[in-house]
Amino acid sequence: MQWAAWGVAAVVAIVHLLAAGRYGFFVNELYFIVCGRHPAFGYVDQPPLVPLIAAATQFAGAHVWLLRLPSVLVAALLVPLVVWFAVLLGASTRGAWLAAIAAASPPMLVAMTSTLTTSTFEIFDFTAVAYLVTRALLRAEGRAFWWAGVFAGCAFESKYGILIWLIGLAAGLLLAGPRAAFRSRDLWIGVGIAVLIALPNVLWQVTHGLPFLEVMRNDSAGNLTGTPAQFAIDQFVALNVVLAPLYLTGIVAPFVSARLAEFRFLAIAFVVSALLVFATHGKSYYLAGAFPAMFAVGAAACTRLPKVVVAIWATLAAANGALALPFVLPLYTPGRLQYVIEHSGFKERPVEVATIGAPLTQVFSYEFGWEELASQVGSIYASLPPADRAKTAIFATRYGEAAAIDVLGANLPPALSGNNQYYLWGPRGFDGSVVIAVNVDPTQWSQWCDSARVVGSFGTSPYVMPRERERPIVLCRGLHPPLPQLWPRLKFYGI
Repeated sequence: MQWAAWGVAAVVAIVHLLAAGRYGFFVNELYFIVCGRHPAFGYVDQPPLVPLIAAATQFAGAHVWLLRLPSVLVAALLVPLVVWFAVLLGASTRGAWLAAIAAASPPMLVAMTSTLTTSTFEIFDFTAVAYLVTRALLRAEGRAFWWAGVFAGCAFESKYGILIWLIGLAAGLLLAGPRAAFRSRDLWIGVGIAVLIALPNVLWQVTHGLPFLEVMRNDSAGNLTGTPAQFAIDQFVALNVVLAPLYLTGIVAPFVSARLAEFRFLAIAFVVSALLVFATHGKSYYLAGAFPAMFAVGAAACTRLPKVVVAIWATLAAANGALALPFVLPLYTPGRLQYVIEHSGFKERPVEVATIGAPLTQVFSYEFGWEELASQVGSIYASLPPADRAKTAIFATRYGEAAAIDVLGANLPPALSGNNQYYLWGPRGFDGSVVIAVNVDPTQWSQWCDSARVVGSFGTSPYVMPRERERPIVLCRGLHPPLPQLWPRLKFYGI
């Protein structure tokens, strides 16, 4: 079983490494790098762990491939973790093979580890917490609760979604037991560890007025969660339809099999988490971290199937996952991918209003246009007289545009934006006497400036997101009111 797990993990790592860096930086990756270069216990729209990791990978300059290494590690290590989980629940070798293929092949999980985002670590962290809690209960290993607390706390410091999974697990234990777990000293030590790790970020959010709640409120309005049926269909498609019987078995089997009855709390945790994601108008991938646990339960339930059935099932699942790879990893050239999307009938359903009309997939379309933007702004800045350059501010409407300028630009002042964390960094001493304004409304800015003219544009690539295509760059002179006074009107928390 060990060689099966590590063998599949090695294949996963190799495929990811070969694909990493073939396109450009994903928009949020650029933003995380900039945030991480300003170390803090928190940021407006995310905890600090991923930004700090992102910035640490760029010690030798801007390198996409280095940035993706932590994601590759998550993708590879998820495989043995799910196998260990399945074995803990009673899976034999054939069940372990199913678990390994299930951890490696779902398109959604591959997509989440194709870039470095706050969601990347969720699939591992959710699974690790569930595994350790189960191990603590099944083998009476109290210290496993402690380690579950470590993973839960670290997960909170990368993305707040772990709270949904923790609520699900708590509900599962309350409804299905063993309720005696709540009398365990070790469980509460684990809870304390998680709280201590999470506390610095909680305090940061509280002392800054809980800005994440405002971000979440604004973003939720643009999420395309869909109907319950659509939400479920999205999961079926994105998690590899061939694997649907496996995780559905994982949800149902504990209630029909005496052998798996003690794991009902895991199935309940999944259902509660799914309901919470849907009820809070979440995106479909918010539930992704809960699926590996169901793969493990399903593998344990199916472990007595004939070897030939398991072999055929695993082969079909792997083949289906391989067919989907070009849509979640940059294996094709962008032109080839666009052709395949247009002629194959495949078009993923947008998860939010901002991604409607993406010419490639929603992730890939956000990986194009950033170097062009930084180059255009750099050229405009360099064309200004030296006296003007000394007082020129560069303002961008969105955090991704500002981050692209900061990470990919050369010899430029720090970019400004009213979007998310950039808003808290303020105007950085610029008064607005000269502003290069990116992706702004020229008409609006002509009312704020003594003179405002369009001096360039960006977004000429056919692969960029529609809202980043052929957008203006405006040169403003004499901003009024001055930038520090105008700053509160430029604030926007959200995507």
